[in-house]
Amino acid sequence: MMIDVYKLKQQFLEYLEIERGRSIKTVENYDRYLLRFLTHSKIKQPQEITDDNIREFRLWLNRQPETIKKRTQNYYLIALRSFLKYLVYREIDSLAPERIELAKVSERNLDLISTDELLRLLSAPDASDIKSLRDRAILELLFSTGLRVSELCSLSRYVDMSKDEFSIRGKGEKVRVVFLSMEAKQAIKTYLSKRTDMDDAMFARVGKTLADGDGTLRLTSRSIERIIKYYATKAGISKKVTPHIIRHSFATDLLYNGADIRSVQALLGHANINTTQIYTHITDKGLREIHEAFHGKRRRKN
Repeated sequence: MMIDVYKLKQQFLEYLEIERGRSIKTVENYDRYLLRFLTHSKIKQPQEITDDNIREFRLWLNRQPETIKKRTQNYYLIALRSFLKYLVYREIDSLAPERIELAKVSERNLDLISTDELLRLLSAPDASDIKSLRDRAILELLFSTGLRVSELCSLSRYVDMSKDEFSIRGKGEKVRVVFLSMEAKQAIKTYLSKRTDMDDAMFARVGKTLADGDGTLRLTSRSIERIIKYYATKAGISKKVTPHIIRHSFATDLLYNGADIRSVQALLGHANINTTQIYTHITDKGLREIHEAFHGKRRRKN
């Protein structure tokens, strides 16, 4: 029986959302990637997906005038490969998923700030008013937990922090536990004690009312990014600083101080250990000191 490939695409997207628990944003991205392939290749049936039209699509992506990065091109291929795996699951004849190979990309270069820059950033809010108290709490919480900015924005002011830890629902609806430093807990406690509004959001807009917006005072991811950019400038940091940079600092701080990679993976909420291993390239510089200190001792004694 022949099934329209666009109908299968829609069923695949629903499968991702319902059975696999992927976020709406991920489903939207997969829809965009697959639609671009189907539109370019002009196929109507899954049996028409071949090595040739995939190769032609890859060439087309690579030759776009706006220059699509290799890593981004791979996102298209990952979505297509996932779709083909779904077809295998449905026992629908098409190209084997393993026929799609991803392009080789250079290792990611992490944009990091130094320890001194991090400390200057954390102390940049002067805590003289409710806004700076809020901003200090944001910075301390990001560094204490390694939260993604979307996770930070989703927090409720009524989350139980009495045990210096709380659960967060992250990517793929996966729940993990994050831990509060003494500095973060105190900063949040001080900030919340000065709040006069009743909004559920942990981090709210200052000087606004519910009537001014969409029924909530909750800060958006973009607002958090602007706040961090402001304090990075105030702290005299010339590099671009984002919430994700603080997440990088959280991870590298743990590894520098002896945490194992699996523990860091769990704390960051990474589904795949390969995602976490980008940080080992940063901390591997300490291996030279270990090698010099401990290797060849017996030979040097002779």
